[in-house]
Amino acid sequence: MPYPASVSPAYGSVLRRWLQRARLSLMVLLAGSLALFAEPVSRGVSIDFSRFDAQLKTRFGEDRLAVSALWQSLLYSLQGQAELDQVRQINAFFHEHLRYRLDSDLYGAEDYWATPLETLGHGLGDCEDYVIAKYISLLQAGVDDSKLRLVYVRARLGGPRSSTSRAHMVLSYQATPSAEPLILDSLIEDLLPASMRTDLDPVFSFNYQGMWAAGSATPLGSSTARLSRWRNVIERMESEGMSW
Repeated sequence: MPYPASVSPAYGSVLRRWLQRARLSLMVLLAGSLALFAEPVSRGVSIDFSRFDAQLKTRFGEDRLAVSALWQSLLYSLQGQAELDQVRQINAFFHEHLRYRLDSDLYGAEDYWATPLETLGHGLGDCEDYVIAKYISLLQAGVDDSKLRLVYVRARLGGPRSSTSRAHMVLSYQATPSAEPLILDSLIEDLLPASMRTDLDPVFSFNYQGMWAAGSATPLGSSTARLSRWRNVIERMESEGMSW
Protein backbone atom coordinates (compact mmCIF):
# COMPACT_ATOMS: atom_id res chain seq x y z
CA MET A 1 0.00 0.00 0.00
CA PRO A 2 1.87 3.15 -1.20
CA TYR A 3 1.41 6.62 0.22
CA PRO A 4 -1.51 8.59 -1.25
CA ALA A 5 -0.46 11.33 -3.65
CA SER A 6 -1.17 14.00 -1.03
CA VAL A 7 1.20 12.49 1.58
CA SER A 8 4.86 12.01 0.70
CA PRO A 9 7.16 9.32 2.16
CA ALA A 10 9.44 12.14 3.37
CA TYR A 11 6.63 13.43 5.57
CA GLY A 12 6.20 10.00 7.15
CA SER A 13 9.95 9.76 7.80
CA VAL A 14 10.09 13.16 9.47
CA LEU A 15 7.06 12.30 11.59
CA ARG A 16 8.55 9.03 12.78
CA ARG A 17 11.80 10.69 13.81
CA TRP A 18 9.87 13.33 15.73
CA LEU A 19 7.82 10.65 17.48
CA GLN A 20 10.94 8.79 18.52
CA ARG A 21 12.58 11.91 19.95
CA ALA A 22 9.46 12.88 21.82
CA ARG A 23 8.93 9.28 23.04
CA LEU A 24 5.18 9.62 22.74
CA SER A 25 3.05 6.50 22.87
CA LEU A 26 0.57 5.57 20.17
CA MET A 27 -2.19 6.05 22.71
CA VAL A 28 -1.30 9.71 23.22
CA LEU A 29 -0.96 10.32 19.49
CA LEU A 30 -4.30 8.80 18.68
CA ALA A 31 -5.96 10.57 21.58
CA GLY A 32 -4.93 13.80 19.88
CA SER A 33 -5.59 12.82 16.28
CA LEU A 34 -8.87 11.14 17.17
CA ALA A 35 -10.18 13.94 19.39
CA LEU A 36 -13.87 14.51 18.83
CA PHE A 37 -15.20 17.75 17.42
CA ALA A 38 -16.08 20.37 20.03
CA GLU A 39 -19.60 20.15 18.61
CA PRO A 40 -19.87 16.63 17.14
CA VAL A 41 -22.02 16.19 14.06
CA SER A 42 -23.98 12.96 14.16
CA ARG A 43 -23.30 10.94 11.05
CA GLY A 44 -24.39 7.47 10.03
CA VAL A 45 -24.98 5.29 7.00
CA SER A 46 -28.18 3.94 5.53
CA ILE A 47 -27.98 0.89 3.26
CA ASP A 48 -30.56 -0.08 0.64
CA PHE A 49 -30.03 -3.83 0.97
CA SER A 50 -32.32 -4.69 -1.95
CA ARG A 51 -30.17 -2.59 -4.26
CA PHE A 52 -27.00 -3.91 -2.62
CA ASP A 53 -27.99 -7.55 -3.06
CA ALA A 54 -29.12 -7.05 -6.65
CA GLN A 55 -25.70 -5.72 -7.60
CA LEU A 56 -23.91 -8.35 -5.51
CA LYS A 57 -25.79 -11.14 -7.32
CA THR A 58 -25.12 -9.63 -10.75
CA ARG A 59 -21.42 -9.10 -10.18
CA PHE A 60 -20.43 -12.05 -8.00
CA GLY A 61 -23.15 -14.66 -8.34
CA GLU A 62 -26.06 -15.87 -6.27
CA ASP A 63 -23.82 -17.87 -3.94
CA ARG A 64 -22.45 -14.65 -2.39
CA LEU A 65 -25.92 -13.63 -1.21
CA ALA A 66 -25.52 -15.99 1.74
CA VAL A 67 -22.70 -13.98 3.32
CA SER A 68 -24.60 -10.77 2.62
CA ALA A 69 -27.61 -12.21 4.46
CA LEU A 70 -25.39 -13.04 7.44
CA TRP A 71 -23.96 -9.51 7.40
CA GLN A 72 -27.41 -7.93 7.25
CA SER A 73 -28.70 -10.17 10.03
CA LEU A 74 -25.77 -9.15 12.21
CA LEU A 75 -26.33 -5.44 11.56
CA TYR A 76 -30.00 -5.68 12.41
CA SER A 77 -29.27 -7.68 15.57
CA LEU A 78 -26.79 -5.04 16.76
CA GLN A 79 -29.32 -2.23 16.80
CA GLY A 80 -29.61 -0.94 20.36
CA GLN A 81 -26.76 -3.05 21.73
CA ALA A 82 -23.87 -1.56 23.69
CA GLU A 83 -21.32 0.02 21.38
CA LEU A 84 -18.44 -2.10 22.58
CA ASP A 85 -20.44 -5.24 21.78
CA GLN A 86 -21.14 -3.82 18.33
CA VAL A 87 -17.44 -3.18 17.77
CA ARG A 88 -16.46 -6.66 18.94
CA GLN A 89 -19.05 -8.50 16.87
CA ILE A 90 -18.42 -6.55 13.67
CA ASN A 91 -14.69 -7.01 14.04
CA ALA A 92 -15.16 -10.75 14.56
CA PHE A 93 -17.54 -11.07 11.60
CA PHE A 94 -15.04 -9.83 9.05
CA HIS A 95 -12.21 -11.91 10.45
CA GLU A 96 -14.46 -14.95 10.11
CA HIS A 97 -15.73 -14.27 6.60
CA LEU A 98 -12.79 -12.60 4.86
CA ARG A 99 -9.31 -13.75 3.93
CA TYR A 100 -6.40 -11.40 3.41
CA ARG A 101 -5.37 -10.82 -0.20
CA LEU A 102 -3.13 -8.16 -1.75
CA ASP A 103 -4.64 -5.69 -4.22
CA SER A 104 -2.09 -6.70 -6.84
CA ASP A 105 -3.37 -10.28 -6.72
CA LEU A 106 -7.07 -9.45 -6.44
CA TYR A 107 -7.49 -6.33 -8.58
CA GLY A 108 -4.26 -6.16 -10.56
CA ALA A 109 -3.54 -2.75 -9.01
CA GLU A 110 -0.94 -1.55 -6.53
CA ASP A 111 -3.50 0.15 -4.28
CA TYR A 112 -7.26 -0.31 -4.70
CA TRP A 113 -9.81 0.65 -2.03
CA ALA A 114 -12.73 -1.76 -2.31
CA THR A 115 -16.32 -1.17 -1.29
CA PRO A 116 -18.02 -3.54 1.18
CA LEU A 117 -19.91 -5.02 -1.77
CA GLU A 118 -16.67 -5.85 -3.55
CA THR A 119 -15.05 -7.15 -0.38
CA LEU A 120 -17.99 -9.40 0.52
CA GLY A 121 -18.36 -10.40 -3.11
CA HIS A 122 -14.80 -11.68 -3.27
CA GLY A 123 -14.59 -12.75 0.37
CA LEU A 124 -11.10 -11.27 0.17
CA GLY A 125 -9.39 -7.97 0.85
CA ASP A 126 -6.36 -6.13 2.19
CA CYS A 127 -6.05 -3.76 5.13
CA GLU A 128 -8.07 -0.87 3.66
CA ASP A 129 -10.84 -3.21 2.58
CA TYR A 130 -11.21 -4.68 6.07
CA VAL A 131 -11.17 -1.17 7.56
CA ILE A 132 -13.77 0.26 5.16
CA ALA A 133 -16.12 -2.70 5.63
CA LYS A 134 -15.89 -2.49 9.44
CA TYR A 135 -16.27 1.30 9.37
CA ILE A 136 -19.42 1.19 7.24
CA SER A 137 -20.85 -1.62 9.38
CA LEU A 138 -20.32 0.32 12.60
CA LEU A 139 -21.91 3.43 11.13
CA GLN A 140 -24.92 1.42 9.99
CA ALA A 141 -25.18 -0.18 13.44
CA GLY A 142 -25.46 3.30 14.96
CA VAL A 143 -21.94 4.20 16.09
CA ASP A 144 -21.36 7.90 15.46
CA ASP A 145 -18.77 8.85 12.86
CA SER A 146 -17.03 11.13 15.36
CA LYS A 147 -15.93 8.04 17.33
CA LEU A 148 -14.31 6.32 14.37
CA ARG A 149 -11.12 7.00 12.43
CA LEU A 150 -9.51 5.22 9.53
CA VAL A 151 -5.87 5.56 10.58
CA TYR A 152 -3.00 5.49 8.08
CA VAL A 153 0.10 4.17 9.84
CA ARG A 154 3.58 2.80 9.33
CA ALA A 155 3.61 -0.72 10.77
CA ARG A 156 6.97 -2.01 11.98
CA LEU A 157 7.39 -5.59 10.83
CA GLY A 158 8.84 -7.89 13.45
CA GLY A 159 7.80 -5.81 16.47
CA PRO A 160 8.09 -2.28 17.88
CA ARG A 161 11.92 -2.25 17.72
CA SER A 162 12.10 -3.33 14.10
CA SER A 163 13.60 -0.92 11.57
CA THR A 164 11.53 -2.44 8.76
CA SER A 165 8.11 -0.91 8.22
CA ARG A 166 5.35 -0.77 5.67
CA ALA A 167 2.30 1.37 4.98
CA HIS A 168 -0.82 -0.01 6.67
CA MET A 169 -4.31 1.04 7.70
CA VAL A 170 -6.30 0.28 10.85
CA LEU A 171 -9.63 1.42 12.26
CA SER A 172 -9.83 3.17 15.62
CA TYR A 173 -12.85 3.34 17.91
CA GLN A 174 -12.82 5.92 20.71
CA ALA A 175 -15.90 5.74 22.95
CA THR A 176 -15.40 9.17 24.55
CA PRO A 177 -12.87 12.01 24.11
CA SER A 178 -11.00 10.81 27.22
CA ALA A 179 -11.17 7.08 26.45
CA GLU A 180 -8.24 5.11 25.11
CA PRO A 181 -8.86 4.16 21.47
CA LEU A 182 -9.28 0.52 20.50
CA ILE A 183 -7.57 -0.65 17.32
CA LEU A 184 -9.31 -2.91 14.79
CA ASP A 185 -6.68 -4.47 12.54
CA SER A 186 -6.91 -6.79 9.55
CA LEU A 187 -3.79 -8.70 10.64
CA ILE A 188 -4.62 -9.06 14.35
CA GLU A 189 -8.09 -10.26 15.26
CA ASP A 190 -7.89 -9.22 18.92
CA LEU A 191 -9.17 -5.75 19.80
CA LEU A 192 -6.24 -4.04 21.49
CA PRO A 193 -5.94 -0.62 23.14
CA ALA A 194 -3.75 1.84 21.28
CA SER A 195 -1.11 1.80 24.00
CA MET A 196 -0.44 -1.87 23.22
CA ARG A 197 0.13 -1.23 19.51
CA THR A 198 3.60 0.25 19.82
CA ASP A 199 4.43 -1.32 16.46
CA LEU A 200 2.29 1.33 14.72
CA ASP A 201 3.36 4.90 13.91
CA PRO A 202 0.30 6.96 12.88
CA VAL A 203 0.68 9.37 9.98
CA PHE A 204 -2.85 10.73 9.59
CA SER A 205 -6.46 9.71 10.21
CA PHE A 206 -9.78 10.45 8.55
CA ASN A 207 -13.47 9.64 8.40
CA TYR A 208 -16.42 10.96 6.41
CA GLN A 209 -16.27 14.31 8.20
CA GLY A 210 -12.61 15.24 7.89
CA MET A 211 -8.91 14.45 8.05
CA TRP A 212 -6.33 14.94 10.81
CA ALA A 213 -2.54 14.79 11.05
CA ALA A 214 -1.25 12.53 13.82
CA GLY A 215 -0.97 14.42 17.09
CA SER A 216 -3.28 17.25 16.01
CA ALA A 217 -6.90 17.87 16.94
CA THR A 218 -7.26 20.51 14.21
CA PRO A 219 -8.83 19.11 11.02
CA LEU A 220 -6.80 19.44 7.84
CA GLY A 221 -10.00 19.86 5.88
CA SER A 222 -12.34 17.66 3.90
CA SER A 223 -11.22 14.04 3.64
CA THR A 224 -12.93 13.59 0.28
CA ALA A 225 -11.23 16.69 -1.11
CA ARG A 226 -7.76 15.62 0.05
CA LEU A 227 -7.95 11.86 -0.56
CA SER A 228 -8.97 10.92 -4.08
CA ARG A 229 -9.19 7.18 -3.30
CA TRP A 230 -11.52 7.88 -0.38
CA ARG A 231 -13.71 10.13 -2.55
CA ASN A 232 -13.79 7.46 -5.23
CA VAL A 233 -14.78 4.63 -2.90
CA ILE A 234 -17.54 6.77 -1.34
CA GLU A 235 -18.96 7.48 -4.79
CA ARG A 236 -18.91 3.77 -5.61
CA MET A 237 -20.55 2.86 -2.28
CA GLU A 238 -23.32 5.35 -2.98
CA SER A 239 -23.93 3.75 -6.38
CA GLU A 240 -24.23 0.39 -4.59
CA GLY A 241 -26.99 1.51 -2.23
CA MET A 242 -25.31 3.38 0.62
CA SER A 243 -26.16 6.94 1.65
CA TRP A 244 -24.94 9.33 4.36
